[in-house]
Formats: sequence, structure tokens, C-alpha cells
Amino acid sequence: MLIGYARVSTDDQNLGLQRAALGEAGCARIYEEKVSGASRNRPELARLLDHLRGGDVVVVHRLDRLARSTRDLLDIAELISEADAGLRSLSEPWADTTSPAGRMVLTVFAGIAEFERALIHQRTGAGRAAARARGVRFGRPPKLTAEQVIVARRLIDEGTAVRETARILNVHAATLYRALGTAGPDEALGRLRRARG
Repeated sequence: MLIGYARVSTDDQNLGLQRAALGEAGCARIYEEKVSGASRNRPELARLLDHLRGGDVVVVHRLDRLARSTRDLLDIAELISEADAGLRSLSEPWADTTSPAGRMVLTVFAGIAEFERALIHQRTGAGRAAARARGVRFGRPPKLTAEQVIVARRLIDEGTAVRETARILNVHAATLYRALGTAGPDEALGRLRRARG
């Protein structure tokens, strides 16, 4: 069964051209919606994907009616493929996964998208390494400043219990143990048990 999908971005745009082209192509059912392609919430597209059966072919007037990016297109094409269905664009004849050439083109697109993701990951990693070399810290800021750790050490050296010191500094005792670089009582007990085997 040929199943059409038509979409326009705003309420004042008309679905007539897409509807006519999909009807001429022989679509038995057409799912229509007026929503931005960038929106993740496309209920009619979700309904179409839920009702797909093996052998069905999703037909669109143009690919940009179905997806706004290559990644989005590949994700949707994967969902269609998992349902053992095909995808065809009326305006882009090369985009037809019911043919070997169309499947090959989509595979090339997937490879390019994967390559782009790998490049982004590589650039991000290099940027983080350069930032670390400049002294930039990642993650949450420490709960205790260097001055607070010095105060904590002094209080403990003067006989204040670790839990009381943590209460004074308004942190959990485990946080204070980590900041002081020492094992807390529970962690120390666990290490002792592990050492005894």
C-alpha cells in the first residue's frame, strides 16, 4: 500500500499541492499535518509510522516535507525500514528505498552523517584537551573552596569531629572526606574488608 505524508509549517500554508501529487501517485491514505518540520512533536507522522506494515511504501512530495536534516531523515528512514516498508520521494527520484539505487544513496547519506558525527566528536575532544591545557575545569564546581578545606583541616587538627566540621561548613561528611583526600569511615571499613578477602 502506498501511504502519503504531507506537511506544511504553518496554518496559513496550503496542503493542496502535496495532497494532489500524492493522490495522483496512488496513495491509498494520506497523513497530513500543519507543524514545523523542526518540531519533535509530529503526531500524524508518529501515527503513520505506527500503522506501517511490511510492503507499505511511505510517499512524500519532497524529502523536506518529511525531515529537516539528514540525521532526521536517516532516523525516520530507519524506522520505516524496521517496519519492512519503503520510502519514496516524488520530487527526488533517487530517494526511493524500494530500489537498489535508492537504498545505496541512503546508505551513502548514512555514511556521510556518521563521518560528520565522528569529525564533531574529534573536534570536541581536541577542544576539551586544549581547554584543559589552559586550566579550564569541566564538571561541577567543587563544594568546598581551597580556603574552606584549610579551615576544615585546622578544625579537625584542633579536635573537632569530621561530621561536626562538615555541619559547620554545610556539606555532607563524605564531601569533606573527599576534599581532604582521606577515606571516610564507611569507605575505610570497606577497604579493610576487601583487603581481608
